[in-house]
Amino acid sequence: MSTHKNITNPAITLLSLVGIVLFIFFYIIAAINYPGGSDIAQNQTGFSLKNNYLCDLLDNQAINGALNSARIYASIALAILCFSLILLWYHLPKLFDRKNKAQTIMSITGILSLIITLFLASGIHDIIIRIAGVFGVAALLISFIELYKANYYKLLIFGMICLLLFLTNYYIYETEILIDKLPLIQKVTFLFFCNWFVLLSICIYRKLS
Repeated sequence: MSTHKNITNPAITLLSLVGIVLFIFFYIIAAINYPGGSDIAQNQTGFSLKNNYLCDLLDNQAINGALNSARIYASIALAILCFSLILLWYHLPKLFDRKNKAQTIMSITGILSLIITLFLASGIHDIIIRIAGVFGVAALLISFIELYKANYYKLLIFGMICLLLFLTNYYIYETEILIDKLPLIQKVTFLFFCNWFVLLSICIYRKLS
C-alpha cells in the first residue's frame, strides 16, 4: 500500500523543475559576485568555471582573502535546490504503478540526503558531503531498481551515468588524481544530475496528468 496520496493538481510536481531553474539563476548571480581566488590560482579575479568549486561560493571568505559577497546568493540557491529536490523525492513513488516499501525508503533517504546538504555552508563540508552522499547513493540505487522494474530504461541509463560521474568526483577528491580537473568535472556532473531531475519531474507530471 502506498504511503503517498494522489495529489489533485499534477502541476505541483513541476515545482522541482522551477526550483532547479531558480537555483541556476541565483548561482549565476553568486558567481558574478564572487571576489576571486581558487585553490589553483589564489589571485585570480572572479569565479572561474575551470578552477573554482561550486562550494567556494558558500564560504564566508573568498579564497583571495576578500569578504565573499556571493555567499548570500549561493545560500539562497542551495536552499531552493534542496527544497525543490525534496519535493521530487517525495513525489517520485507516484511515477510507479506498483507500490512497495522500497519506494518509501527511497523517498526517505533522498529527502534526508538533501536536508543534510542544507548544512554545506556550516564549515564541515567534507563530513556533510560524505553523510549526504551515503543517503543519496542509497536513494539512487533504489530508484534505479524501481525504474528498471517499471521499464523506464532511458531514465535508468541516464541516472546510472549520473551516479558514475558522482563516484568519479569522489574518487578524484579522495585520491587527488587529476584533482586540477575536478572543478570542471564537478560542474559537468551537476549539469547531468539537473537534467535527470528535470526529466524525472516531467515524467511524474505526465504520469499524473
